[in-house]
Amino acid sequence: MVRRKPSSVPNRGFRVADQIQRDLAELIARELKDPRVGMVTINAIEVTPDYAHAKVYFSVLTGNPTEASEGLNAAAGFLRNGLFKRLHIHTVPTLHFLFDRTTERASDMNALIAKAVSSRAQED
Repeated sequence: MVRRKPSSVPNRGFRVADQIQRDLAELIARELKDPRVGMVTINAIEVTPDYAHAKVYFSVLTGNPTEASEGLNAAAGFLRNGLFKRLHIHTVPTLHFLFDRTTERASDMNALIAKAVSSRAQED
């Protein structure tokens, strides 16, 4: 039976992901000049256990999500280099940007619920 060495720092993966999220948000807002990337919100980061890859889930306030995704993925190397300068970890993950439709779905569900409630109120 092989025993894994317990992590010297508990929840390190979550803390690293949280720090990447904060630093990426700042890098995108201040240093990224790609016109395809409008007002982007970083919703979540999923980092692999070996810190080799990170899925970055984002939403956009203005602009086209497809163009923003293309712009962010094209700038992934630039953003990773910026993270190298800010993070003090051995491996900075390769970034993969994915559009997060959670806020759109939540908005659609709220509209459906409001419609159902209003139609029920009209029946009563």
